[in-house]
Amino acid sequence: MTSAKTPLRVFAACAALTLAATACGGADDAPAGDGPTPVTVGVLPITAVAPLFLGVEQGIFEEHGLDVSIETGGGGATTVPRVVSGELDFAFGNFASLIIAREQGLPLTVVGNGMTTTGDAATDYRALVVPPDSDVTSAADLAGATVAIDNLNNIGDTSVRNSVRVAGGDPTDLDFIELAFPDMPAALSNGQVDAAWVVEPFLTVALEQGATQIAGNFVDLHPELSIAGYFTGDELIAEDPGTVDAFTAALNASLEYAEANPDETAQILTTYTEIDPALIEQLRWPRFPADIDREALRTLADLMVTDGLIDADPDLDTLIR
Repeated sequence: MTSAKTPLRVFAACAALTLAATACGGADDAPAGDGPTPVTVGVLPITAVAPLFLGVEQGIFEEHGLDVSIETGGGGATTVPRVVSGELDFAFGNFASLIIAREQGLPLTVVGNGMTTTGDAATDYRALVVPPDSDVTSAADLAGATVAIDNLNNIGDTSVRNSVRVAGGDPTDLDFIELAFPDMPAALSNGQVDAAWVVEPFLTVALEQGATQIAGNFVDLHPELSIAGYFTGDELIAEDPGTVDAFTAALNASLEYAEANPDETAQILTTYTEIDPALIEQLRWPRFPADIDREALRTLADLMVTDGLIDADPDLDTLIR
């Protein structure tokens, strides 16, 4: 799977599509101008951003007056400063990163949902797994374990600690190390880590290699948890609200299209990842509702306070547009 930061431009004419009006409509939301407004969106090359790629391919963003370039690379911890500086117009990031950034005074705002847990640990697209020869059978057994996550002091360690806590273990007796998601299956196989918090499509790869799931950490946190969203800088909202409105409208239509067309959503992975096509049918997927469940997000925020990631409960009404 690639992590290259070279912009990937996917562009299709809406006139060539057979989309329903709800998916391809919304031209009234398009920003004024002589042609489509170019915007750049930063994302991770993971299954959760498939609706964005699909929406661009299907012409939904063009119908809303936007010419979208998608740049694959780091997660919220690295894209936040690039959005704030204006290097990226929008980006995809998990809500813990965005809550932390907002608490630190960074001028950013969530403008759309990214994905939501399935609410079922057996089908959720992220999970806590251990190597095939591990003696660990539940999150409660992870005392003293080395656990791989993608970013320290973020949604990974917060949700893993919660799963350990819920299972009756000691959430303070864990050694977290930072690894990129593509490196986690190998780290499990070679004994580099005792457990890993893995996201699709790498979760399926790890399971194919014999890893065992011991917890669905997002489901343990809240069955309606929105894990990540798309955000922009407050400067863009102030200077060009029409473009932001158009992006949100196109994103929501893309999420709806992805939910209604799971086969197309799965196949779009081949355009921005190196996943083996034979594994696509085995992948687990999140849900893609447009709405963000703020009660569930409040649960995450409370745990972040408990674990010391932030000092006080965030103002979610300010964070989410």
